[in-house]
Amino acid sequence: MTGERLFNRREVMRICGMSLLTSPVAALAGSGKPAPQPFVEPTGAPYEGTDEELLDEIQRATFAFFWDEASPVTGQVKDRALAGGNDSKKMASIAATGFGLTSLCIGDHREYGKHSEILDRVRKTLKFLANDLHHEHGFFYHFIHMDTGQRWEKCELSSIDSSLLYCGALTARQYFADQEIKDLATKIFERVDWPWMLNGGKTFSMGWHPESGFLGARWEHFCELMMIYLLAIGSPTHPVPPSSWNAWTRPKIQYQGIEYISGNDPIFTHQYSQAWFDFRNKRDAYTDYFENSVKATKAHKLFCLSLRDRFPDYSENLWGISASDYAKGYTAWGGPPPQGPIDGSIVPCATAGSLPFLFDDCIRVQRNLRGRYREKVWTKYGCVDAFNPLTGWYDPDVLGIDLGITMLMAENHRTGFVWEQFMKNPEARRGMELAGFHGTDAKTAAALAPKRNELPSGSAA
Repeated sequence: MTGERLFNRREVMRICGMSLLTSPVAALAGSGKPAPQPFVEPTGAPYEGTDEELLDEIQRATFAFFWDEASPVTGQVKDRALAGGNDSKKMASIAATGFGLTSLCIGDHREYGKHSEILDRVRKTLKFLANDLHHEHGFFYHFIHMDTGQRWEKCELSSIDSSLLYCGALTARQYFADQEIKDLATKIFERVDWPWMLNGGKTFSMGWHPESGFLGARWEHFCELMMIYLLAIGSPTHPVPPSSWNAWTRPKIQYQGIEYISGNDPIFTHQYSQAWFDFRNKRDAYTDYFENSVKATKAHKLFCLSLRDRFPDYSENLWGISASDYAKGYTAWGGPPPQGPIDGSIVPCATAGSLPFLFDDCIRVQRNLRGRYREKVWTKYGCVDAFNPLTGWYDPDVLGIDLGITMLMAENHRTGFVWEQFMKNPEARRGMELAGFHGTDAKTAAALAPKRNELPSGSAA
């Protein structure tokens, strides 16, 4: 799909809803198994570099997207772009900008660009967000014109996409030793009116339209929602009560002997909050969420491999689907249980975004993509968003949020840099503390608790 989409991942699952969620069940449980399609492994040479060299190649390519496909005036990052560059689309995503701010921190740390130029881009981005871009109670519209900031058609004010932006801004605030950046990021975060987005309920609304008010859908079961609640609980200016952490449900899935907390959602829901919040060696009253994501990744791999009789491209070297483009547009797909019109497609960010959880299994897929599939899959900005080797379809686009989760989780596996920088924010530590997180050992417990003199201004000790 080369056109610009107006549906985010949640809207696809909610609006396109039950037809997408039930169609694969019917297909996979039909009376007759579809005949396996012919599949020939590509003949490209295996990737010969080390895992570290591969991750560096991936991150350099991804940094190029966040540098080239952002407005040099406003810093806002495109929702999607042509994989080979020279893209003319103008629709930016506030979530992609959040990933982009964090990617600029990584790029500066790794010297992928000139420090002075990166610093200037971060300042421009935050200045536009703080002073010029329209907001409601501190929340931003999901899609905007990258150069003017104008709301794109009638898209929603998005609580999750705004939260992704806040995570990026707070990461930049901690990483860059620049007072203007610190002040702008603080302004952006401290004006967010979190109770407003509750709309009188115990769980957050997914968004708001000026034409019709709050969306009926709420963040009420486990998914990528953890960042919203932790940011809101830790807010120094407009917090929600810590009890909101207990307001959403934590359903459990059992698959091939693996039990873990998960909604019936794609694998990205186990990645996004953990790109910034460091859940390692920590748990709340319910679970250890990092280990929970390890289990979810293992189950997802087993699920993909269970479909090999129908989709023979799936193998130990090639698996992983998540919300992404496909031949007919954009969809939310995954499993277990099966979701979406599963057709044998591969989504590179499904494994790239899980590198910290199941590294050996995920890097094996990434090596295969960069090696044998490189001629059709590898582009200026890294891997295309999705492809189907059974049908010969290769996406002409890359998506900012999918490259973003790839960039951040690659770095977290390599050094833990994003976790380290983001968790320096006292708001993040305070949110986790008030939500009931404690370390699984004494050292981690001590590191988690915010020091009294580091609490945000206006916070109760």
